[in-house]
Amino acid sequence: MKFLDEARVFIRSGDGGAGAVSFRREKFIEFGGPDGGDGGRGGDVWVEAVNGLNTLIDFRFQQHFKAGTGIHGMGRNRTGANGAAVTLKVPVGTQIFEEDNETLICDLTKEGQRFRLAAGGNGGFGNAYFKTSTNQAPDWANPGLPGVEKTIWLRLKLIADAGLVGLPNAGKSTFLATVTRARPKIANYPFTTLHPNLGVATIDGREFVLADIPGLIEGAHEGVGIGDRFLGHVERTRVLLHLVSAQEEHVGKAYTTVKHELEAYGGGLEDKPEIVALSQIDVLEPAEVKKKAKELQKACGKPPLLLSAAAHMGITEALRALRDVIVESSEETALPDRSRFVPSDDLDAEDEG
Repeated sequence: MKFLDEARVFIRSGDGGAGAVSFRREKFIEFGGPDGGDGGRGGDVWVEAVNGLNTLIDFRFQQHFKAGTGIHGMGRNRTGANGAAVTLKVPVGTQIFEEDNETLICDLTKEGQRFRLAAGGNGGFGNAYFKTSTNQAPDWANPGLPGVEKTIWLRLKLIADAGLVGLPNAGKSTFLATVTRARPKIANYPFTTLHPNLGVATIDGREFVLADIPGLIEGAHEGVGIGDRFLGHVERTRVLLHLVSAQEEHVGKAYTTVKHELEAYGGGLEDKPEIVALSQIDVLEPAEVKKKAKELQKACGKPPLLLSAAAHMGITEALRALRDVIVESSEETALPDRSRFVPSDDLDAEDEG
């Protein structure tokens, strides 16, 4: 299953069925009168957030969704059947936009949440509906109303408790693989991670969801590198873990580069609680680590955590720091339901977004 976080879809609700023009014809009944039934209502188009999905890849193979047409009314006052509705099943965290890709229609943040995107057309009245004391034999009926058709955009923003940010090769994927069962691709070259990965971390009996996104470089908000398109997946997090590699020549500059990209992106990321950590410390001598920790502290304004995911150093402290912020935040809002996440090792490393 490949990762896709944006899709363009065409939807159309069903037309209403036409009313029938019919008159009662029975032996020994001289004036039967009108008995044309109403047409059925056209089917609606719905969108629903469901469990077990964390990609929009299904919409790569099907982009058209059309609801059923209402059946026409018939004689003997028989009403036509309603058209079948169509439901688009999307991951939790999906936003629906109009064709301009800017006007928000709905934001599905809870499992089971539904929204009607297009209402089906009403069925037409049969001629029996128009019978009055002064017009006892109407010979007309209403046609059904047409359905609604439009193009919409689906945009996925993964829901996680904590997000990992940093330059390429800062050790984000290694950290995720160490503390969760996710198995992202790990290699010693930039942009190994091509799509967001999710994993569930556990510390002191408490679980929370981590999101790892591709690394940011200077100018990402202008589209340099992979760009900032994946930053939307950490918009909903409660805390950011900013990893700065100890192998960087200037760790302070590395920190400010990513911080600037977060501020340029907006979306409230610059205001989120941030935990800064100097990663990959196992590759340097203690004296050098101490020197770079001081430089990083000067840049971020607080003592950074020291950790190495590969050597399992400082992992517990980092997880507890994340947990403390999440717990504090969860006093106001409930944590996301863990059951709706699919392990990210099911996702291919190739970016299809």
